[in-house]
Amino acid sequence: MTEEEYKDICVQRFGAEIYTKLADSRVAVAGLGGLGSHIAVMLARSCVGTLHLIDFDAVDISNLNRQEYYIPHIGRPKTQCLKEKLMEINPFIHILTDNVRVTRENLEEIFREEAIVCEAFDRPEEKAMLVNGILEKLPHVRLISGSGMAGFGDANEIQTKRIFQNFYLCGDGKTDSEEGAGLMAPRVSICAGHQANQAVRLILQQG
Repeated sequence: MTEEEYKDICVQRFGAEIYTKLADSRVAVAGLGGLGSHIAVMLARSCVGTLHLIDFDAVDISNLNRQEYYIPHIGRPKTQCLKEKLMEINPFIHILTDNVRVTRENLEEIFREEAIVCEAFDRPEEKAMLVNGILEKLPHVRLISGSGMAGFGDANEIQTKRIFQNFYLCGDGKTDSEEGAGLMAPRVSICAGHQANQAVRLILQQG
């Protein structure tokens, strides 16, 4: 398959104007677990031209129930494994990787060139750190965060809400992981779909 053939099929699906906007766009995904790995795959399939993948972790056996990884990936960096997978989906996509833990001290350097960031961290304190840090230090960045997707609840409770001018929150806003109701693939994937969809809407200036 040539790049021209790939472009032609995307133009047939989306139209030339939409394809061009997507191909010229760039999105950062912070955290490549249950949310982030699915977000990245969806954006790659949506013809987003450049993805910036950020995660410090390696694939663990506990990731296999809800994340876009397989047994041969165990022990390898998530950034590397996901990049390889995305290149198999779209060999013409541009992928930047940062195999680093995001902190309040380095987030400005990591995200300063981004227009859209999808927050996909696991721990509440890390989510709060990234959200507060970007809103404070990089107010121009449009931030899409996820909160509340654990367990087996009603999928229709997962929604996308605009909290501030450049801050969107996806999830049910209440469901946390607990004994007997942990993070499961269906609701996590649905929330990831909301985040990826909102990123596409922002690229196309539809929301």
